[in-house]
Amino acid sequence: MNYRTLGNDLTVSAVGLGCMGFSHAYGAPTDEADAIAAIRAAAEEGCTFFDTAECYVGEYADGSTSYNEELVGKALAPICNEVKIATKFGVRHENRQLVMDSRPATIRKSIDGSLKRLGVDVIDLYYQHRIDPKIPAEEVAGAMADLIKEGKILHWGISEADETYLRAAHAVCPVTCIQNRYSMMARWHESLFPVLEELTIGYVAFSPLANGILSGAFKAGETFSKEDYRSVMPQYADEAFAQNRELLALIHTLAKEKSASPAQISLAWMLCKKPYIVPIPGSRKLSRIKENLGAADVILTADEVAAIDTKLNHMKMSAVFGGSPVKK
Repeated sequence: MNYRTLGNDLTVSAVGLGCMGFSHAYGAPTDEADAIAAIRAAAEEGCTFFDTAECYVGEYADGSTSYNEELVGKALAPICNEVKIATKFGVRHENRQLVMDSRPATIRKSIDGSLKRLGVDVIDLYYQHRIDPKIPAEEVAGAMADLIKEGKILHWGISEADETYLRAAHAVCPVTCIQNRYSMMARWHESLFPVLEELTIGYVAFSPLANGILSGAFKAGETFSKEDYRSVMPQYADEAFAQNRELLALIHTLAKEKSASPAQISLAWMLCKKPYIVPIPGSRKLSRIKENLGAADVILTADEVAAIDTKLNHMKMSAVFGGSPVKK
């Protein structure tokens, strides 16, 4: 496994593991023992970067609750000093809508809850899960500075950050990285690259496979349970597969040329674009987790990345899921 540095000094594996899907958004939660085994296996494969959040919660068939932070904490307990765990505050889910709350008092409750569920004394990376329009960036950053001084967190970041908010927050307490959506189908945050380079801030890419569609593992006619968010994602609509035929063909062609999988090409494209990008694909299947981690060994030249970008710039695609709406 190769390693990358986020910000000034947070070193992580070049590909991380997004753990959300074990508990939340993709149907019924994974059996706890199976989820723990998969997370541990990822670590054995060289992954040192694991992503979770306090709001990643699901319900098992028997009515019990799956807290993703608890799964991650149990899985990594034997090696917690050898890996980096990222979690998030400031969001709760209500009927697939997001409710924001980044008040300092709420943050205080959140950090103590996350530390307990993860079973650690300090959190390596603590994200504001979404910008709360009611709370100034400076106020959130001040709370993060306090948590760092108190030794409860080591670094902090912002998920779905924009330039204005990022600059205001960074001026109060240096931001280690952003965590924004990014894939071949979701490139709208590339305008932040110059800002990240100016401020030495990393980019953790979530949904780097466009919620799995770029893995090449799905075809028209896929069905998902109503609890699975993919049931309403536009890139999974039957007509979307025809609309994305050119994109998927490009990825498959490159995969053959590089003796890689479509998922690995999709991840390698961003890994080889910027040295401060770290994708965190998620999967419940160990075979897919190993495949995704292997993307760190796939090399695309600068000319190859530029050629892909040129094609993407002129390619028709379906709409792609851009996140849950904010509750009014």
